[in-house]
Amino acid sequence: MVSTVLFVVPDQVHLLDLAGPAQVFSTAHDEGSAGRLAYVGATPAVASHQGVPLQVDTHWPALGRDALVVVPGRRVGAGAPAAGLPPQLLERVAAHAAAGGRVVGICTGAFALAEAGVLDGRRATTHHDVQDVLTARYPRVRVVRDVLFVVDGAVATSAGVASGVDLALHLLAVDHGPALAARVARAMVVPLRRDGSGPQVSAMLRHRDHLADVVHRALDVVDARFTTPLPLSELAAAVGVSERTLTRVFAATTGTTPLRYQQELRLERAEHLIGQGATLEAAARDVGFGDARMLRRLRRRDGSRMPGPPMEGGRSPGGPTGDRLRDGRAPSLTTSPGAG
Repeated sequence: MVSTVLFVVPDQVHLLDLAGPAQVFSTAHDEGSAGRLAYVGATPAVASHQGVPLQVDTHWPALGRDALVVVPGRRVGAGAPAAGLPPQLLERVAAHAAAGGRVVGICTGAFALAEAGVLDGRRATTHHDVQDVLTARYPRVRVVRDVLFVVDGAVATSAGVASGVDLALHLLAVDHGPALAARVARAMVVPLRRDGSGPQVSAMLRHRDHLADVVHRALDVVDARFTTPLPLSELAAAVGVSERTLTRVFAATTGTTPLRYQQELRLERAEHLIGQGATLEAAARDVGFGDARMLRRLRRRDGSRMPGPPMEGGRSPGGPTGDRLRDGRAPSLTTSPGAG
């Protein structure tokens, strides 16, 4: 768990570069699942480019390796972008990274990380308007284009402005699980997205790129109970709609059915357990199946092979009708509507 999220605020900071990630971690903190937030700058009063004055601390706090240091982007003007931070703060950022702590640059905050030497030899991104400048000024940085964010070891960078929210949600999912990231995204009324270049994320995030509240609430229920029997009637009652309405809206929004979603979660968890050395039978029982037969069927259906690694991004959408949530016994996968 992250003990502290420290924002190093440069002069002429862009408010959304700061406020977006801060809102993500603050919302998580309100749920008791993230560390405290702190803000430091070169002077007590920091001017934002949008004209809102900000008050920050000037003394760098004591940080452990589990702290997250975030440098938001700033107004760069017509000239070449500059770090916007004095050498003493850049040295603190570099020291935290050298000690094994995680460091994040939001938008043009990547220039501060590059100036501090944190990005030397690493993959990174920044706002598309200044990617060429970052490449020219810091040739040791491997600039990645056309992505929302890049994570290279303990260092992460995001593209322009709102992508800082995407990166913060990703980090939250890594640290505290995809279910929390999904709840925070829903509270902020923003979709969960990936950087577009990495492997498929957890099934718990795969169907969250929408703003359908009924579906989010249904996903929340299944997320919390995917290893136990959950009849469709009970799920529909939990979110306050009819079974027919839930099935229709769920399929239209996610491309799958509640049963198929529960099966995705069970299969993903089972693959993780098998990868950790569990037997097929033990993994099947752990995720809620009576025995290993249904797990074998799901692995064959979704292309997984034993004893290889978990299937990456496997998904087989179900049809809008015919599937029901049951205790490990789905409709026949060779005859049920939409089975692939």
